[in-house]
Parts: sequence; C-alpha cells; structure tokens
Amino acid sequence: MHRTATDIDALIREEKRLEAIENHAEAWAEGEAAGIDPDIIAEAALATALGEFARASGEEAALALVDRMRERVATGEFTRRSAIH
Repeated sequence: MHRTATDIDALIREEKRLEAIENHAEAWAEGEAAGIDPDIIAEAALATALGEFARASGEEAALALVDRMRERVATGEFTRRSAIH
C-alpha cells in the first residue's frame, strides 16, 4: 500500500495527539492522587494550554480553539461513554 506524504503527516499528527492525551491523563491522575479537586485540575490545565497556545499561535487562534471545544462540549462529545479525545 502506497502512502502519500499527507497520509504520513496525518499518522504522525495522530500519534502525537495520542501521546499528548496520555501525558495529560497521567497529570490528571497525579493531581487527583494529591487530593486536588477535578475543577481545579481542569481550570489549571485549560488556562495553561490556552496561554501557551495563544503565545505560540495568537489570540485569534486561541479563540477559534475555544469555540471548537465549546461546540464539542455542547454536542455531548465528552460525556458519551465511548468518547474519544
């Protein structure tokens, strides 16, 4: 099977995304084990991520990301049993 450069780039991006999810899941578990409330962990994670992303990509890109994530929350994507990040 022949894969294009676009296919390979998509596979690499997906692998990076899965690694990031794993890293964040570990950090979340460590926070919970330390007795930190989930809302505090979530707010800290979101604030850190948005701050870093805004510095790297600009405020407009950060706002667009927030809009996309809000839509995903509104459609119930994160509360479904089979939710995939």
